Amino acid sequence: MHTFVRASTPLGARALDARWYVSGAVYEAERDRVFGRRWICVGRLEQIARPGDFFTAEIAGESLIVTRDAAGIIHAFYNVCRHRGTRICAEMAGTFKGSMQCPYHAWTYGLDGKLIAARNMETVEGFDRSLYPLHEAVSAAFEGFLFVNLAADPEPFESAFAPLVGRFASWKIAELKAACRIHYELACNWKLVFQNYSECYHCPLIHPQLDKLSPSDSGFNDLTEGAFLGGYSTLRNPGASLTTTGHSSRRPLGDVSGENLGRVYYYTIFPSLLLSLHPDYVMVHYVRPRSAARTEIDCEWLFDPDAQAGADFDPSDAVEFWDLTNRQDWRVNELTQAGIASRSYTPGPYAQAEGLLHAFDRHYLHLMAE
Repeated sequence: MHTFVRASTPLGARALDARWYVSGAVYEAERDRVFGRRWICVGRLEQIARPGDFFTAEIAGESLIVTRDAAGIIHAFYNVCRHRGTRICAEMAGTFKGSMQCPYHAWTYGLDGKLIAARNMETVEGFDRSLYPLHEAVSAAFEGFLFVNLAADPEPFESAFAPLVGRFASWKIAELKAACRIHYELACNWKLVFQNYSECYHCPLIHPQLDKLSPSDSGFNDLTEGAFLGGYSTLRNPGASLTTTGHSSRRPLGDVSGENLGRVYYYTIFPSLLLSLHPDYVMVHYVRPRSAARTEIDCEWLFDPDAQAGADFDPSDAVEFWDLTNRQDWRVNELTQAGIASRSYTPGPYAQAEGLLHAFDRHYLHLMAE
């Protein structure tokens, strides 16, 4: 059993100084200390369901080729040819026909990253193909999600994610499939997205359609320190769902039952994923910083594949509800970014409902000080 508590903040807790949101130097430091050393979510296993399937991902300015080899093993290769550094793959996704070839001089690599052909290099004395495999980042799978770590000696995934193991078992997330994805581009710092997601103090003003279905003051949290933060909010009515109609004809996911039928769980998976667990669907935000004041987000809705196979399956009630909610958030996040950039900005005090924001700040500042 997990213990759930109300959000709270210690006396004197305040928001972060402006530089953490607007400084280019801070952003560059984050690319190394946060995104270059932590486990970053890049997508879902279903994107590389078969050997040769691939997609490219960007982490901390690095391009990676995420693929599956003939043995089914997942790889995250740096998108850099071992010959003269040319980017091998320019496509965002697709399927390799058994190998990967550099477009410059046709050095060719197997799906396991080994160099299998290097044109005209047989005349180079001492050249050994086995010494030139693609460089690879460490990868791991969790609940159907793919995570990558660029660090030379990363914290083992099993220990880093120990607090989450088994926590989401009832939803059977690994079995779900994406039904819709929407791409957003925001003129704000990525941390504002995480912080906004972690409180509903703003909900009655910004999200009247959400507050109508789920009280803004109903939140309780069970993860309140460290890399993973969050808890649940309740639904106002039994059998309700966060959709445009306020209800759903879809069956609950997996083994979701009892009190979880009346709750929506919201967790931040630092520093790249927002995870929302609903009784009948799961929503995911992949958060990708692009500069100190620019963030890209892909929002994805996951449903039971059996439900998706039904002739009457229609995810639009959930998608439209959250697309509206997302855009409301993005607008106020951009307004916050603009205000923080003012010379008049000074950090204000956190409300009690913003306890997870203060926890986020502590974890973030700890990493930035390392």
